[in-house]
Amino acid sequence: MASVPGGALLEGGSERVGDGIHTRPVLREGKTYRLLLTCVGQGRALLTVIPKKSGADAVVPCDQAVVQQRIHGHGPVQIDVVGSKGTTGALAWRINEL
Repeated sequence: MASVPGGALLEGGSERVGDGIHTRPVLREGKTYRLLLTCVGQGRALLTVIPKKSGADAVVPCDQAVVQQRIHGHGPVQIDVVGSKGTTGALAWRINEL
């Protein structure tokens, strides 16, 4: 994901699909962030963002494609990415402030 442009890194990492991504960043009110996700393996994962006014849910295919989403700062945000049944592989992600 190094080739995808973005602003200052807020947080990121890589996880096994079976473990998923579960993060609760506090995003500054009025700021915009970019969430970048990729999954390498087989199957797909589901991205969930709460509150819904911060971002939308999305499917992340495990085909090495980068899924991007703008996240709007409204304080604490819950971001979860969980593999569908039978999905294997690894997830890489990062959140950048724009």
